[in-house]
Amino acid sequence: MRKNSEVTMENIREEVKELQIGMKIRRLRQERRMTLQALADATGLSKPLLSQIENEQVIPPLATLLRISKAFKVELQTFFQEEGSNEKCILVRAGQSRKFQRRSGPGEEPPPYAYHSLAFGKKNRNLEPFLVEFEARQWREDLQVSHDGEEFLFLLEGTLEFHYGDQVMTLQPGDSVYYDSSERHGYVSKGDGPAKAVAVLYSRGV
Repeated sequence: MRKNSEVTMENIREEVKELQIGMKIRRLRQERRMTLQALADATGLSKPLLSQIENEQVIPPLATLLRISKAFKVELQTFFQEEGSNEKCILVRAGQSRKFQRRSGPGEEPPPYAYHSLAFGKKNRNLEPFLVEFEARQWREDLQVSHDGEEFLFLLEGTLEFHYGDQVMTLQPGDSVYYDSSERHGYVSKGDGPAKAVAVLYSRGV
C-alpha cells in the first residue's frame, strides 16, 4: 500500500512540475520586486510555506492560490494555463486533467481533498472548473476557508457535508450548491468512502 501511495505522489509531483506553479509564483514575485517576506505579509501565509511552494515541495490548495493571486492582482487561472496558449477551445479528455493534492507535513493529517484542473491550457478564462475528490474524515473548524469570489459545486458521487458559516448541509449525488465564497466554508465526505464533485470557481476582478 505504501509503495502504491509513493508512486501516486510521485506522479502528482511530476504533473505539478509540468504545470510549474511554483516557478510562476516566483516569477510574478520577482517581476514585482517583492521579497518572500513581502509576499508573506500580503497573503498572511508563512515565509517557509511560500518558499516550499516556489520550490515545488508543496502543492498549494486552491484557497492558498487564491490568496496569492489576489496579492499579485492576477486571476487564479494564471497558475493553470500553459505558456503561450491562445486556443479559443480546449478539449480535456477523460484522464487528461491535471491532478493536484496538497502534501501534509510530518505529523499533519492528510489534506481533505485533491483537485483536477478541467480547463488546463486555456488562457484568459473567467471561470475555473475542477473535479474535486473529498476524503472521508471528521469535521474540524480549521477546515473552513474564505476568499473573494463565488463557487458552484455539483455532487457526482458519495455524501458530502458542507459547512457554510454557521450552517451545515448534507449533499447527496445530484445536489448542488452555489455560494459567495467570502463566507467561511468547507467540505468533508461523510460516507463510507470519498465523494466526488464538479466545482466551478469565479474570482471577482482583481
